Amino acid sequence: MLAPRLAFGALAALVALVASGCAANEIGREVLPGSLIGTIDGAGSSAQSAAQEAWIATIQNANGGLTINYEPSGSGAGREAFLAGGVDFAGSDSALSADELAGDFGSCVEGTTGIDLPLYISPLAIIFNVDGVDRLQLDAETTALIFRGDITRWNDPAIEALNPDARLPAATITAVHRSDASGTTKNFTDYLAQAAPDAWGAEAADSWPFGGESAQGNSGVVNAVTNGLNTIGYADASRAGDLGIAALKVGDEFVDFTPEAAAAVVAVSPLEEGRADGDLALDIDRTTTEPGTYPLVLVSYVIACQQYRDPEIAALVRGYLEFVASDEGQAVSAEFAGSAPISDDLAVRVLAAIASIR
Repeated sequence: MLAPRLAFGALAALVALVASGCAANEIGREVLPGSLIGTIDGAGSSAQSAAQEAWIATIQNANGGLTINYEPSGSGAGREAFLAGGVDFAGSDSALSADELAGDFGSCVEGTTGIDLPLYISPLAIIFNVDGVDRLQLDAETTALIFRGDITRWNDPAIEALNPDARLPAATITAVHRSDASGTTKNFTDYLAQAAPDAWGAEAADSWPFGGESAQGNSGVVNAVTNGLNTIGYADASRAGDLGIAALKVGDEFVDFTPEAAAAVVAVSPLEEGRADGDLALDIDRTTTEPGTYPLVLVSYVIACQQYRDPEIAALVRGYLEFVASDEGQAVSAEFAGSAPISDDLAVRVLAAIASIR
């Protein structure tokens, strides 16, 4: 287990959360009896970090004998740790790939695999810090050309055409991407690959396919955009802070990010075909023109074993995830991480999959 190492990451953040006034007593609900006793470790998605802190604080408040450690090391690192058996669950902003599903799972019973449970839905934000610009409107093609490095100045005619009322400076664009393998990058590049395939010219991927300035994690990208000048990047919307966030063109309108608009695009997206029962990977439709939908949405998963080698670990993971998927758990992450609660229909599927964990 990684408890000693993880304690300096997620537990330190959890202590800070409690000390800062977001204590478990303030966010806790009597959602579970105090029957969960033991320790489980998780790692992965930094986009899930605020939600994981709130979920953990709440469930530990209701279960004094329970310790949950979560290290926001990034989706790729979290999946690697889970596959190797170093953690009991992983947070990931992209579902397990076919190659990963065909491999070994260190904590799972031999011959069984992990399952993807969509438990955190959040808008991704195209964040910007541009001198004299308070509102920015972008379409997928222009966004693709900016992040490829083909559009290099803020007063480029393509950007001006989308922002007739803005005073765009004649300044060089600094576009910042993730340096680490990231599910946030996978979702962002999936949006560009679906909505502007010719302009983007690459497949969706965890790793950035082009050059440019990079930074580690959501927090690194936010810091780079904040501390730079005439910068643009992408991050989980809950991390955007005071930065500007671009509105995206959907059909004939520009849609601002909101949890409701993020939930709307998930509602019109099917599950991926060919997955095993309980493996609930979503196929997000980034090209929808449905009014009020925001296509740059991150569906982040908690990855668990269908069948654990250790039944005590299985019971703790199952109990934790039942809370996360509950109305109370989804309300906690909505309040403290700005996420969109999963729909009732999706919740039924997710809870059935969690109940099957052994």
